[in-house]
Amino acid sequence: MSNNILLIGEHCIDVYHYGTCNRLNPEAPVPILDEEYITKVDGMASNVKNNLLSLGFKITHYKNDEIIEKHRLVDLNYKQQLLRYDRENKISKLDVEYIQGDYDIIIISDYDKGLITRDVAEYICDKYKDKPIFVDSKKNDLTCYSNCFLKINNNEYENLLNYNKDSCELIITNGRSGATYNSINYPAPKVEVYDVCGAGDVFLAGIAYGFSKNKDIVKSIKLANRFASISVSKFGTYVLDQNDINKVENHKE
Repeated sequence: MSNNILLIGEHCIDVYHYGTCNRLNPEAPVPILDEEYITKVDGMASNVKNNLLSLGFKITHYKNDEIIEKHRLVDLNYKQQLLRYDRENKISKLDVEYIQGDYDIIIISDYDKGLITRDVAEYICDKYKDKPIFVDSKKNDLTCYSNCFLKINNNEYENLLNYNKDSCELIITNGRSGATYNSINYPAPKVEVYDVCGAGDVFLAGIAYGFSKNKDIVKSIKLANRFASISVSKFGTYVLDQNDINKVENHKE
């Protein structure tokens, strides 16, 4: 199994404010959250990193230094998110001169916050064109990416302007429906969905894990679907543990 991964992508902190709602705001028709406690976990590309670490990889992560925080207000009685608000500073472009070393797999988790500009994406894809490259991007013009597997969700696909069809292979995820590749849908396991937050990050880590083991993209998509289905059955940003990994590994088709 290849285990040395270069990960490039924006880092954030997911902040969860947990409490209960027992009354409405008399000033406006909104509930009042009586906050009980707060948790903070790594989000965005750092969630990809943490899942890759659980899957046994060695990670070199290039990310932003600036602060991005996503605050979610959650009612404990129903485990429902009431509101999200973000704190975000301007993100500096990644200095590609610092990107060195040989890696087995390249992962780009591009939240389109400014870290990965078009020229940065083009540089990485050219520098590591002989390696497997997996990209998850929020950009609607993906022509800056080449020689890679592009993973986007169904909403992003609806807004997609263009991508390099000659050198990239497109994988479209669609929640509980699974993922589509080469016009074939690979369904996800049926689970009760609690929270889709971070499921795409888990899918991205899972598909890289599968490809590192078998070099078969279809088998890797099926494996990633199973990992993502575990994530959506949990609340909040989720990191796979060894029980999750064993469950997926022992799955019979």
